[in-house]
Amino acid sequence: MTQPFPNYEELCEQIERDMRLPTPPVIALKILETIQSNQECMTKLVQIISADPALTAKMLRLANSSLYTLKVKVTSVERAVSILGTNLIKNIALSFVIANDLRENNDFCEFDYDYFWRRSVTSAVTGKLLSQLIGQKDDDIFVTALLHDIGVLIAYQTHRDRYASLLQKAGQENIALTELEIQEFGFDHQQIAFTLIRRWNLPDDFAWSVVHHHSPSLAPEELRDRTLVINMADQIAAIYTSSGNSEKIPEIRHQLAEHFKLRPHIITSFLDEAALKSIEILNSFEIEDGGMKPYSQLLQEANEELGRLNISYEQLVLELKEAKEKSEQLTEQLRSANVRLNTLVFTDGLTGLYNHRYFQQALGAALKQSDQEHIPLSLIIFDLDHFKNVNDTYGHPVGDLVLNNLAIMVKEFIRPNDILARYGGEEFAVILPNTDFAAVKLFSERLRECVENTETQHEGGAIRVTISIGATSYQPWEQKISQDLLIKTADRGLYASKNNGRNTFTALLP
Repeated sequence: MTQPFPNYEELCEQIERDMRLPTPPVIALKILETIQSNQECMTKLVQIISADPALTAKMLRLANSSLYTLKVKVTSVERAVSILGTNLIKNIALSFVIANDLRENNDFCEFDYDYFWRRSVTSAVTGKLLSQLIGQKDDDIFVTALLHDIGVLIAYQTHRDRYASLLQKAGQENIALTELEIQEFGFDHQQIAFTLIRRWNLPDDFAWSVVHHHSPSLAPEELRDRTLVINMADQIAAIYTSSGNSEKIPEIRHQLAEHFKLRPHIITSFLDEAALKSIEILNSFEIEDGGMKPYSQLLQEANEELGRLNISYEQLVLELKEAKEKSEQLTEQLRSANVRLNTLVFTDGLTGLYNHRYFQQALGAALKQSDQEHIPLSLIIFDLDHFKNVNDTYGHPVGDLVLNNLAIMVKEFIRPNDILARYGGEEFAVILPNTDFAAVKLFSERLRECVENTETQHEGGAIRVTISIGATSYQPWEQKISQDLLIKTADRGLYASKNNGRNTFTALLP
């Protein structure tokens, strides 16, 4: 990598002289030394964390939070390490140790430490969620985002009066804080954080991402996306932790769409999740949430205020000029909120497929269409064979991986107008409009073969599964039947396939 900033060695030396850089907490040193030595790393890491009951309790609370969505409750450090991995547990522990140490070792009551750490933790949570949303696997993003503004804290602690005036001027005159810092000290808080992270022997990726988080385009190419995630997390955290920043929401939505190609309803859902999970995780850090509210609630409250004051919603919150633009944006927000709500109500949390509730509604609608248009309608219900053996042999996480892989494969296999749903457990259903009895039998056999030839790769190797299928078809010109009878007929076919040795299909007419 090239130099992170001009004359960085000289600047680092100057920062060392001019700033009181704190030493890393003792427990943090032990954790880092254990990871770096790589000798019985897991055992020693568990011992270090378990020796501190308060740290253990906080870490287990975070590991069991919705941020990590584990399928089983973690009750010990050993279990947490085995499920989440050594690197991730190391970062969770470091986050608590560093945040706790730097919160306790301060004596400047004028500085709002609660606000600083509330914004830092919100940045960390938002960074992790955004990293997951765009498909970046990055165990280090949480602690990196947590420390991205640590230079602000150090500068204030070292030069209290000088730095307080910089903060005030930046806020009043809308000047970039980094610009004022360079004028005053010759370096900015990003470079202070870079120096501290290098001094503490944290990974170089931490330092390089932090030093460019206000200008991600300057980061090394291999770290640019990561640095951009931290930049966006910082901007979103500012909205949720500072008053008067809601007018920046449209610009943030634009950046999320432009940089990460996210659709509007996905952005709305993500912004809500960032606030809700930040509130939860702040509790683990024993930090007040400061009345933080999800994005959708902010929109709702703004709309209520619009009615009370009889002025446009957009003038109040977003200060837009054209009434038409304001109305269109509000409509888009409401539409996105409805999409997000429907997604939550009708989507299976594990596979992302439609759930049982949606299946029942969709089948009722398909039956009605079949009667009105006099076209056939078919239904199949299939079940993974001996799936309990997969869970018992490889564990539930691998079982979940198999279910997800199956869902992806079948979704690609079916037609665009077919409806695939997770019926329950390892059972799935496919509604096939305009498909007669002969066609559903052909479809069932092809689906069976496709599943049989599909492998799920995991650390232990490859897993193949088979399915048993029950199929039926409704011909509206022959007889009228109920939705319940159609399901029962497919279900009887499924049980017949099970009794006939599995890995087969049975097609029955109602």
